[in-house]
Amino acid sequence: MLAKKAFQVLFPVIGGSIIGKLTTSNAKKDYKKFKQAPYSPPKEAFGIVWPLLYTTMGIAYSIVSECKDNKESKYAYYIQLGLNYLWSLLYFKFKLRGTALIESYVLLAAVIVTTVSFYKHNKLAGILLIPYVIWSAFASYLNAGNWILNRNNRKYSNE
Repeated sequence: MLAKKAFQVLFPVIGGSIIGKLTTSNAKKDYKKFKQAPYSPPKEAFGIVWPLLYTTMGIAYSIVSECKDNKESKYAYYIQLGLNYLWSLLYFKFKLRGTALIESYVLLAAVIVTTVSFYKHNKLAGILLIPYVIWSAFASYLNAGNWILNRNNRKYSNE
């Protein structure tokens, strides 16, 4: 049982680390090369924030996995997690910045649905996802700002 709980908590962290390894070099270059939206945090902040968010996601999922009738919550969780991983690939690896912007709003909606679903099963699990909702909204703002500021730069996007 302990191994299962550890896996549930670490799964998003490991997945996020893998996606991070696949996209970090492009992300660092992009941060230097293109205009950033106002209030963009330093690039180092992302390496601190995302592991914390992935950990709280995993803890919240571990809590909800013990609840009865949690099928909807599990589906919502894995959909938002997949969308989370997909965004980094779209934005950094494939440079599909406009597509990533649209996907960021879909991701935000999925995160909100997941948070509400988790909250219905267990208040603590839902509360643990609130920082993720806030950060996802902020990330969508950053994506939109960067797209607006850089969309006419041919090197910014493959679209």
